[in-house]
Amino acid sequence: MAEESNTTSSTPQSAEEVSAVASILSELSKFEPSVRERIIQTLATFFGISSRDLTWRSRQEPRPSIGTPSSDPAAFSEDRSISPKQFMLEKQARTDVEKVACLSYYLTHYRNTGHFKTLDISKLNTEAAQIKFSNPAVAVENAVKMGYVIPTTRGNKQLSAIGELFVQALPDREKAKEIMANARPRRRARRTESEQPEEEET
Repeated sequence: MAEESNTTSSTPQSAEEVSAVASILSELSKFEPSVRERIIQTLATFFGISSRDLTWRSRQEPRPSIGTPSSDPAAFSEDRSISPKQFMLEKQARTDVEKVACLSYYLTHYRNTGHFKTLDISKLNTEAAQIKFSNPAVAVENAVKMGYVIPTTRGNKQLSAIGELFVQALPDREKAKEIMANARPRRRARRTESEQPEEEET
């Protein structure tokens, strides 16, 4: 049997993959970085993936650009030299809610700030030379409603698993829309009266 190619893309391709990555990210985000690392190492050992294999693959595969989505957590910290201004320029956020998602991502992965307040978003927005929010609090709350960020303790917020995938996908808007569509739970169609099961006559 031919060996699997080592250059397989790490980008989630199917709805099932997107859902799986979102679930894993959501669970891992609850732990401190050191605990997260232990969990990942345990999973790698369970599935027979050695750290040597991961290192070899990371050296062989082309390094993704900021605009390229990736499910590899190591990709987040490869290059932290990019400025918030350049990051926002590459992501091309169009709305205040999308800007909040992108700024939250930058705080999380480039400033080691997993929990943040609205003021942190506003300050970073200014540093990134973006147009000021008309109402930062409303923009952040709308981002919560959309699922890009989630509330934590003491009034803080943090980037959600879906928000993570959404920002990774930008500036590919079709891919970003697909991720959000797959993340929303599908509503079950209500039965009409004619579809209700008939009661048996006694």
